[in-house]
Amino acid sequence: MYIEKLALRNYRNYEELFVEFENKVNVILGENAQGKTNVMESIYVLAMAKSHRTSNDKELIRWDQEYAKIEGRVQKQHSSLPLQLVISKKGKKAKCNHIEQQRLSQYVGNMNVVMFAPEDLNIVKGSPQVRRRFIDMEIGQVSPIYLHDMSQYQKILQQRNHYLKMMQIKKQSDQTMLEILTEQFIQVAVKIVTKRFEFLRLLQNWAKPIHQGISRGLESLEITYKPSVEVLEDQELSKMIASFEEKFAKVRGREIERGTTLFGPHRDDLLFFVNGRDVQTFGSQGQQRTTALSLKLAEIELINNEIGEYPILLLDDVLSELDDFRQSHLLNTIQGKVQTFVTTTSVEGIDHQTLKEASTYIVESGVIRKA
Repeated sequence: MYIEKLALRNYRNYEELFVEFENKVNVILGENAQGKTNVMESIYVLAMAKSHRTSNDKELIRWDQEYAKIEGRVQKQHSSLPLQLVISKKGKKAKCNHIEQQRLSQYVGNMNVVMFAPEDLNIVKGSPQVRRRFIDMEIGQVSPIYLHDMSQYQKILQQRNHYLKMMQIKKQSDQTMLEILTEQFIQVAVKIVTKRFEFLRLLQNWAKPIHQGISRGLESLEITYKPSVEVLEDQELSKMIASFEEKFAKVRGREIERGTTLFGPHRDDLLFFVNGRDVQTFGSQGQQRTTALSLKLAEIELINNEIGEYPILLLDDVLSELDDFRQSHLLNTIQGKVQTFVTTTSVEGIDHQTLKEASTYIVESGVIRKA
């Protein structure tokens, strides 16, 4: 799949933009703060209906404007699909093939993207929140049901936290209500945990050989899901539910005391091991970067395996963060099979055939032109 056309209106520093891209590597060149990353982000937002840089949608709207609009046409194996996303202060409206989508979970997945930006190096060394976001965004692209379950989970979590807060300040004392909310919470939580286990097993299958290739056969990568409730991947659903019930019965007093839900998918984490050692704690910066790169390249293959088409790859200012060997490995992997966008201030020093054959665009003060 590839994005053929992109149109922006009132998006960040772009008043109007219309650009056509080719199904190959597209290099977006420009100095810092000219709008390179904004183009990249707009493609991501068109696919995912949310930004990788901010959780505040209002930041995407150009200064003093009421709304931002992103439109694109995606070419797939068997169809050509127009997509549209309008972001206003009231919320978001998404159209696929000119038809408004009732829920964003129905919209996400029509265009698949993999983003690799310098902040993605934090997947390995950053907080558990960064890793949870990574899992949720990636599963959501290939599983609309997961997005729906996550949305349900967030609602129930909010209600349960609110009720625990009320119990903490003695405004509520009805244990039955807490039991009902806990039961609803567990029903959705086990679905999310099960899906995460399954996804990470697939990701591991792709990432392990990729990591061995980048490390020239010297390193072996293992990805481990660390749930906050002691459950196992191959556990029967009824036993998983029982483990959750047991945990929440045990910590009920503590949760009321703290006024918040202490366990569940919103507290889970991911661990990465290279040759049996925890990369986050003991890995060198090179090992952490190799792990992050392996994950992103594995994601590309996993999405292709799940949907039968390669996603669009967005490399935002990341080539300069990688040494020559990792750069070459990345560019060799994508050559000729993945539409790729690369933002950089300069291509000097990157001597690779893929970039020599690329289409180049220059960005200056919110205006883009083909070189």
